Amino acid sequence: QVQLVESGGGLVQAGGSLRLSCTASAGTLNNYAMGWFRQAPGKEREFVAAIDLSGTATIYADSVKGRFTISRDNARNTVWLQMNSLKPGDTAVYYCARRNVWFGTRNGMEYTDWGQGTQVTVSS
Repeated sequence: QVQLVESGGGLVQAGGSLRLSCTASAGTLNNYAMGWFRQAPGKEREFVAAIDLSGTATIYADSVKGRFTISRDNARNTVWLQMNSLKPGDTAVYYCARRNVWFGTRNGMEYTDWGQGTQVTVSS
């Protein structure tokens, strides 16, 4: 069974940067659109960013647009989320997810496989 594995989370000061990675413990991400979501304590999971199968089409939540960048390298079977200008409001557990179609979507219900998440904490 494929397992998605996130890494790269940690503690950073406001204004700092982190880069999250998502790989598959087995199998491939290459035939899937990928998404990043996050969930803060006491809040519902929310969409962050998504990328299509080819890596050419991306979508972002308004709250992160211009600060976060999603990218992928299919040869390395990896998807990244580069997070710049981090704010305390970005503190959450970040999850990657995949869906077996070309394009990503903001709707988490349309993703079939999820990772365990990586904690991002931004201090003020």
